[in-house]
Amino acid sequence: TSHLLAGNHVEDVEMRGSTTTGHWYFLSAVETWAKPSAAAAVMLGDSLTGGRGSTTNKNDRWPDRLLDRLQSHPATSDIAIVNQAAGGNRVLNDGLGPNVLARLDRDVLAQSGVKWLVVFGGVNDIGTAEATPAAQKETADRLIAAYEQIIVRAHAQGIRVYGGTLTPFGGNDMYDDENGHREGARQTVNRWIRTSRRFDGVIDLDRAARDPADPRRLHPAYDTGDGLHLNPAGYKALADAVPASLFQHKPLPPTFGFN
Repeated sequence: TSHLLAGNHVEDVEMRGSTTTGHWYFLSAVETWAKPSAAAAVMLGDSLTGGRGSTTNKNDRWPDRLLDRLQSHPATSDIAIVNQAAGGNRVLNDGLGPNVLARLDRDVLAQSGVKWLVVFGGVNDIGTAEATPAAQKETADRLIAAYEQIIVRAHAQGIRVYGGTLTPFGGNDMYDDENGHREGARQTVNRWIRTSRRFDGVIDLDRAARDPADPRRLHPAYDTGDGLHLNPAGYKALADAVPASLFQHKPLPPTFGFN
């Protein structure tokens, strides 16, 4: 929650009469001096990483929960989490803000001390593309090509890149189609993430969030009710699915060109 009030109130103990809003309009980041061993991990995603369905002012998005885990162990206590999520964001096309490929330089490569990148995005690309076999095949193919581009560009700066599998959206009024074409695209993308070996590691968020009895849907205990976004228990399950050992690897040496 931000508090807005006209005038200079820097020294005010309380901002009486302020207007509250559920957004941060002005502060996007805090940088600080740190010891040489300190490093950052960027979480690149959409509203599922931004925390829609989490508790306002409680910091219980999955990146927050992951930070709590990392901070609780000496081997990972010097790692910062940079949450570069944007609600409604897409990997390929602009939506609510610039697409992931367009903001990669600003939100990842230009950030200080980044050694790791977690890519967890693509649901909005699949969900907003036409629910036809051709459109969904094109979307899946383009998402995979985008992941390849992100990996190559991050590796050029010595950043390890981890892929998060796309979580279910079965039952969502906007994204779930009766013929299952969008679900097929999600499965295609997830199969590539799991088996291509292009990412430096895979975080199986799909497995952590899905209903074992109906894998195309979120686990009922994690669903906010829209079939797409998770509640705090669901976000904790995502955070628990991230192996802390991924952030103990040394950064890659910078590479140049494509492979």
